[in-house]
Amino acid sequence: MKIIAHRGNLNGPSSSENAPKQIDSCINLGIDCEVDVWLINNNIFLGHDKGNTQINLNWLVERREKLWCHCKNQEALKYFKSLEELEFNYFWHENDKYTLTSQGTIWVYPGELVPSGAVSVLPEKWVKNSRLSELNKSFGICTDYSIQYAEQFL
Repeated sequence: MKIIAHRGNLNGPSSSENAPKQIDSCINLGIDCEVDVWLINNNIFLGHDKGNTQINLNWLVERREKLWCHCKNQEALKYFKSLEELEFNYFWHENDKYTLTSQGTIWVYPGELVPSGAVSVLPEKWVKNSRLSELNKSFGICTDYSIQYAEQFL
């Protein structure tokens, strides 16, 4: 089971989400990170509702094996597509029930039925005991409570 820190959160939603230092903290703990990526005027930014923190391609490349890049605008999606030889794991979704990442993993919107081998997103918002078995068959869990889920599933 892969644990993925939603925006780099380890112990709940945080004001430091999508911050490079927070993402590095997760990676140093061996936890993957879902990050929100924008491309604005050919510059790369991290941030949920807008691009807040500018980064460079080298920063992403050095961490790409642990990143799940959520493209937040069309420009970011096209940019990652143009970098296919670097094998980033990226995707786009808004309210889709299911989407595929560039590496073929099913990304499941919170609360939707989780097929075997998919990533369950924010189970802390929807999992009840009757649906706990869905998590056990997941490829991964993307959560704001990465430490708690790592202790439970790893």
